[in-house]
Amino acid sequence: MTTAIDTNVVVALWDRDPTFSLAAQTALEAAFNRGSLVVSAPVFAELIAAPGRTETFVNSFLEETGIVVDWELGEAVWRSAGRAFQHYAERRRKQRDSGTRRILADFLIGAHAQTRSYRLLTLDEGLYKAAFPTLTIETI
Repeated sequence: MTTAIDTNVVVALWDRDPTFSLAAQTALEAAFNRGSLVVSAPVFAELIAAPGRTETFVNSFLEETGIVVDWELGEAVWRSAGRAFQHYAERRRKQRDSGTRRILADFLIGAHAQTRSYRLLTLDEGLYKAAFPTLTIETI
């Protein structure tokens, strides 16, 4: 089975804290042993924005680890992400939620995994369970 990787997993892998880094490495190795690894285009964009990371660094990292970038999201992913983002915004308004705001990229990452029938490896199970209840989620 293919596993889509959320940005926060790769960022945890790069973390200086060995607890986070080791947990991410272990989870990525387990996912790799089950099948291929992929990141969506929004994950790539978020990774090159990480402090101290360049596009060249991210390209090299992905190539060395065998993680493929899926550049083509397609209409189904955009529509699914839009619907999930819409429902999220409605829930926030109804609950007058003043907590952390989510961005569209989060929903594109989830919609990409769900639409392609991939498992999603993430640190943020709550968001994805609420937005994509049928998505197979694995957490660290």
